[in-house]
Amino acid sequence: MSRPTLPSPADIAVLAETFRLLGDPTRLRILFSCLDAPRSVGDIAQSLELSQSLVSHHLRLLRGARLVRGQRRARQVFYELADQHVSDMLADMAYHVAEEHAEK
Repeated sequence: MSRPTLPSPADIAVLAETFRLLGDPTRLRILFSCLDAPRSVGDIAQSLELSQSLVSHHLRLLRGARLVRGQRRARQVFYELADQHVSDMLADMAYHVAEEHAEK
């Protein structure tokens, strides 16, 4: 795979904002909870022991950054990771952290 060219200043700003959003542990937990399958706000809130309003707030930010997407089914919205790039990035970073801890 070839090395990507230097992003434009506008793209760098978007990347910085994306990494800022990913710097919140609650948002990361929400993303990991949606890694395997689409999940409703209620399911996410219950599994992570968070309020639905807090989960909704974080999902709104993640959706705005195009990290998750929602699909309405009847009266509920199910959230999943936006695409394979997001899934791969999360899995790769989790592997990187686990690998780093194993070396110590």
